Amino acid sequence: MASPTCPLCEMPDLLTTPDHCECLTCGHEWTLADAPEPARVVKDAYGHVLADGDIVAMIKDLKLQGSSQVLKTGTKSKAIRLVDGDHEISCKMDGVAIGLKACFVKKIAS
Repeated sequence: MASPTCPLCEMPDLLTTPDHCECLTCGHEWTLADAPEPARVVKDAYGHVLADGDIVAMIKDLKLQGSSQVLKTGTKSKAIRLVDGDHEISCKMDGVAIGLKACFVKKIAS
């Protein structure tokens, strides 16, 4: 994990206590509860970073839960949308809106 930096000047020179931090460069003080959370990065099965609007393809056959339909290897999606939760990707494949885990897709285009 990367060391925390000051939210104002982004310098890593910090004086930390159990409940707050102070930047030694600019003097800015903040509580640890106010510290910004790091940006979430979603990667496909091959390590490429995914973003909203990318097009992905399946890398293995997956049976859709609750139906007899199967998404075949190579099936391409419409533009994806990254969402929070256990399934990182929301998209449409073969006319069906689905949620996918990023480990089952590869990035095609953005």
